[in-house]
Amino acid sequence: MVLTASTMLSLGAAAPAFVLPDTAGNTVRLNDFREAAGLLVVFLCNHCPYVKHVQHELAALGREYQPRGIAMVGINSNDADAYPEDNFARMVEEARRVGYPFPYLHDATQEVAKAYRAACTPDFFLFDRDRRLVYRGQLDDARPGKNVPVTGRDLRRALEALLADRPVEGEQQPSMGCNIKWRPGNAPDYFSAG
Repeated sequence: MVLTASTMLSLGAAAPAFVLPDTAGNTVRLNDFREAAGLLVVFLCNHCPYVKHVQHELAALGREYQPRGIAMVGINSNDADAYPEDNFARMVEEARRVGYPFPYLHDATQEVAKAYRAACTPDFFLFDRDRRLVYRGQLDDARPGKNVPVTGRDLRRALEALLADRPVEGEQQPSMGCNIKWRPGNAPDYFSAG
């Protein structure tokens, strides 16, 4: 496990398109969410202790904000050959076990992770109605082994601002977690495991 920070994609960036399978057997596209007031894209996986630490809060965010107009997807881009805990069959089990109320997508080629400049799990990208990036940062200050409760404070603040049609104020702290497990020779130029 290598502690890795988000790349902090530039605010205002357009959401890259994706077409990916989900654990329910559907094909999910960025355009499927065109009517949503916002879109939260979370890069996550099954085995990362940082994701495990916040997975129930992620499910709670989906249950709370999807009815309010925020679409949400989780994307697993890890190399499932090297990390079989993150293979598609295990994703199906994990989505059911945790109760993710949002599509959990499999990015087998890792091209979507590259397009989003995703670096870690979890890595959060919140886009407005026009699919422009308004927040990329941490869920909150909680980390495994740190005596801080998981509240989703930072991301919730951004979601509330988006729903109120206000800018997200304050400094955005990068998300931290395990590095995305790139297939051999597939790590993008922006990624640094060091």
